[in-house]
Amino acid sequence: MSDIDEKKDALIATARRCFDLRLQTNAGGNLSVRLESQDAILIKPSGVGFNECSRDNLQIVHMDGRIEPSPHKPSKDLGFHLGLYRTRKDIRAIVHCHSPWATGYASAGVEIPCLTVQSIEKIGRLPLIPLSPKGGPQTEHEISPVFSDPGIVAAVLANHGTIGVGPSLMSAQYLAEIIEETAHVAYLRDVLAAVHGKHGIGLPRFGTAEGANADMA
Repeated sequence: MSDIDEKKDALIATARRCFDLRLQTNAGGNLSVRLESQDAILIKPSGVGFNECSRDNLQIVHMDGRIEPSPHKPSKDLGFHLGLYRTRKDIRAIVHCHSPWATGYASAGVEIPCLTVQSIEKIGRLPLIPLSPKGGPQTEHEISPVFSDPGIVAAVLANHGTIGVGPSLMSAQYLAEIIEETAHVAYLRDVLAAVHGKHGIGLPRFGTAEGANADMA
């Protein structure tokens, strides 16, 4: 039995949540999900906004790069989406957005610190992936090697945006939300620390009480 309609509805719901949270406006960014019924992915095409995703405009792309007939142009990010799925079998969904706080850090060339217990537990580290050697958007050649480490579940693209991956669209979306929240918190932390003359502020070592207790055992 095909899972296409089910995955389309999940992608539409995730895209609208991302739009409603203002993590992505206009027609930028992208999100995709692996299909279980065939060796292919479902992905938002180029020129379609997150809030305009529908069953009729989402594209099916086979893992060998073949695109099912569609009136829309394929996403400019299609290559790195396929590259991530080929790199790690545990990646079943990807949310890529241009959320403003995180992209601000990315455009400044500053890696977002994981400074809350939640970001340490759920993400651990947010690598900053530079632009392509010619100064263009990151491609699978820059992105896939970073995610070849199974411990990496999210990253920030310099002058571009963010990537969250997971076993489902919602799990990848949660990461996109945590990235943006962490960037916002990090900025406020740095501003308040400067105003109050605080230096050398410590960071939590563990994201859970269980992790801290296990280290003491």
